[in-house]
Amino acid sequence: MARKKDTETKAPVVEKKKSRSSAAKESKDSLKDIKELADAPATTTLLNMLDKPEPERKPRVQQLDAQGRAYATGRRKNAVARVWIKPGRGTVIVNGRDQTVYFARQTQRLVLNQPFLIVNRMGQFDVVCTVTGGGLSGQAGAVRHGISRALENYEPDLRPALKKAGMLTRDSRVVERKKVGLHKARRSKQWAKR
Repeated sequence: MARKKDTETKAPVVEKKKSRSSAAKESKDSLKDIKELADAPATTTLLNMLDKPEPERKPRVQQLDAQGRAYATGRRKNAVARVWIKPGRGTVIVNGRDQTVYFARQTQRLVLNQPFLIVNRMGQFDVVCTVTGGGLSGQAGAVRHGISRALENYEPDLRPALKKAGMLTRDSRVVERKKVGLHKARRSKQWAKR
């Protein structure tokens, strides 16, 4: 009896491939469905959303303190700069010293004056700033960021030019932390073959 049951097992059912004509009919049906959806009237909520104009943005206004200065804070790496600008002859005082004394390298002074060069305001503003933390490179970047934001507070119309040049964006790159088991953030121990 057991042998009879083993021989009477059913063969697996194999699905027939769809003919080309049936596949073409299905694709036509799906195209009809898509066309019907496109022709269907839009819901009232969608129409209302499209009809509403965008809310008007408030125009930016000049922000000055009692002495007629614009203030802003700039940051880069670990450095933080507090910057005040006012119309003047173009002197830049950093932590009580002239920029040529504090930032001895020409590249650092170039970084510092980039916002003025971009908006063609070189020599028109006096800058007084205090900067702490980080090294000279980070401090120069922090002062640049602060000057850019202070210029925006003094003349809001300068914002598009400064934004396009990337002067208003805080550079988020900071030093990566040291990892356990490594010499530095990524420097691993020296590999010894034997």
